[in-house]
Amino acid sequence: MRFSQISVLFKRELSSYFATPIAYVFIVIFLFLSGIFTFYLGNFFALGQADLSAFFTFHPWLYLFLIPALTMRLWAEERKSGSIELLLTLPVTIGEAVVAKFLAAWAFTTIALFLTFPMWMTVNYLGEPDNAVIAAGYLGSLLMAGAFLAIGSSISALTKNQVIAFVITVVVCLVFILSGFSMVLDFFSWAPQIIVETISSFSFLTHFYSVVKGVIDLRDIIYFLSLITFWLFCTAIIIEMKKAD
Repeated sequence: MRFSQISVLFKRELSSYFATPIAYVFIVIFLFLSGIFTFYLGNFFALGQADLSAFFTFHPWLYLFLIPALTMRLWAEERKSGSIELLLTLPVTIGEAVVAKFLAAWAFTTIALFLTFPMWMTVNYLGEPDNAVIAAGYLGSLLMAGAFLAIGSSISALTKNQVIAFVITVVVCLVFILSGFSMVLDFFSWAPQIIVETISSFSFLTHFYSVVKGVIDLRDIIYFLSLITFWLFCTAIIIEMKKAD
């Protein structure tokens, strides 16, 4: 895999976000909802604690709808407009194109997440938070966002219809979120404990909330990175199979 080719395509893809209103609408909505969930629904002031636990608690649910809206056009739009043929005639492999488009979307999400930095400054002004725990929360959020993006990329490659890509991505991501909930695990109460624990281990929440608490376990990082790698591999396979469509 040639990093120079990935870099060129990465820059093109990242700049394309800011060439349309999509980037600005996404960022505004993300920041607005983050503030609402943190300071109002999260009872930030009522709790009287100088931390961002309320802020990170709602991230899986924010990403559940915002990131599919971001990824639905990654490949679906390319296929619908026919520009995917032009993309594949460039001196890049399918794998390089998949990685570049994913990294551009991840970088854009990182920018949106970075713009919440004033919240971090606010809690430091109001008290003395554990900044190491907050930093871990940002790391966990970024890794989870990458997993959402990789899933969305793969689903977008499956169809030319952006709405279908959005809906399916939301459903698949919701499954990964709910797999750690008791209402799902109770359904498998008949199964051996090891199966129940395995199903629970696939939940985004199990790994994300562990990192948010400040416990950076290598297994949680490996989980998200493995998930990203798997879904990007699936994306490449799907594009290879459908490039003749």
